[in-house]
Amino acid sequence: MIKVFIVDDHEIIREGLKKILKEESDFVVVAEAQDGVEALEKIQHTDCDIMLLDMNMPGRSGIDLLSDLKIVKPQLHILVLSIHPEDKFALRTLKAGASGYLCKDTALDELVIAIRKIHSKGRYLSTTLAEQLAFDVVPDKDQLPHESLSNRELEIMFLLAEGKKVKAIAKELTLSVSTVFTYRVRIFEKLKLKNDVELTHYAINNKLIE
Repeated sequence: MIKVFIVDDHEIIREGLKKILKEESDFVVVAEAQDGVEALEKIQHTDCDIMLLDMNMPGRSGIDLLSDLKIVKPQLHILVLSIHPEDKFALRTLKAGASGYLCKDTALDELVIAIRKIHSKGRYLSTTLAEQLAFDVVPDKDQLPHESLSNRELEIMFLLAEGKKVKAIAKELTLSVSTVFTYRVRIFEKLKLKNDVELTHYAINNKLIE
């Protein structure tokens, strides 16, 4: 049996994933968590083969959570589910230790295939992502400004671009307001932008958000 641990803050998403997995005779959901704190606590005493991890939860989420989970259980295979398109964020999650990445828009169609691939071969890569990994060692002269952001800066950039305020972001990521302000300043400096409106336009123009 392939033992699966589901981590997502939306109950309806968890139930939907369980319904899909239940149709496979060799899959079993052994645990679920609604946030990063619960996931980190439960994984310490849960025997599972693969974790389905939502990267966009309130509180502890993103690549920091992924890295912490790998520290707690290095052999854990993690399939990341994200609202962000594959070409915008997937490479970073793989470098942080993920075994695969699925955009939620396509997750339902590829979920079972991805889980089986990870269980048998240790990693699931789409053709596009495989090409990105293959050529990642080559410097990209046409690198876009946001690609120079750190993982945390990129995460906060997405939230700012979506219209969230600094206080709300601080609460969601469990950071101080001053820390988020500092990240905001760094982001503006690196992207050569002046305000949140310009940041939103930048994100839309580069297809980072809808």
